[in-house]
Amino acid sequence: MGASQMTKKPAVNIAIDPAPKRELKALGGGDRDQWNERLVGLVTKALQVNQEKVEAVSQVGSAVMAGVVDMDPTDPIEGMLISQLVVANEAALTLYRRAWACNPADYFEAHTKYLHLADKASRTVALLSERLDHHRGRGQQQIIVKHVTVNADQAVVTDQIVSAKDASTAALLTSGTEKPMESLEPSHKEWVPAIAKGHRQSE
Repeated sequence: MGASQMTKKPAVNIAIDPAPKRELKALGGGDRDQWNERLVGLVTKALQVNQEKVEAVSQVGSAVMAGVVDMDPTDPIEGMLISQLVVANEAALTLYRRAWACNPADYFEAHTKYLHLADKASRTVALLSERLDHHRGRGQQQIIVKHVTVNADQAVVTDQIVSAKDASTAALLTSGTEKPMESLEPSHKEWVPAIAKGHRQSE
C-alpha cells in the first residue's frame, strides 16, 4: 500500500432531499424535514430534563414543541430564533427556581448568583423576541405623506410618517397626494401707502 492510500479519509456524503415533503415545517420553518428534524433534536437535548428517561423527554419535548408550533416559524431563520427563544426561556425559569430554592439567609451568594444568571437569560429571551419581530416585519415600508397648507403670506409643510406593511397598502395611503393643493386667495387686500424718503405723509 502506498502512503496516500493509508492516509486517505472516508468521504462524507451529504444528501439533500430534492422533493421535500415539508411535514415538519411548523417545527423548524424549513421546507426540508432534514433541517426541521435536526432542529427539533437539538432543542430537545438542550432542555432541562433527564435525557435518559424517554418518557420525561417525550413529555417535555412535546410541550415545548407545541409552543414552537403556536409561534409558527415560517422560514429557517424564524425556526432558529424560536428554538433559541424557548430554550433560553426554559433556562431563565430554571435558574429563577434554583435561586429561590437557596435560602438567601443561609446561601446568599448562591442565591444572588442564580438570580444574576436568570436575569441574563431573561434579557436573552427579550433580545431574541425583538429579533424575531424585526425579522417578521422586514417587508414593511415607511411612507412619508406631505400635507401642504398655502396662505397669502407663507407656505407651511407638515410631514406625517405612516407605516405600511406592503406596497398595496402604501399605494392606498399615497393615492391622491401627488396633485398639489390649490393656492388659497386672501379674503381681503390691505392697501399700505408708500412714503417717499424725506417727506411726511399729509394728514
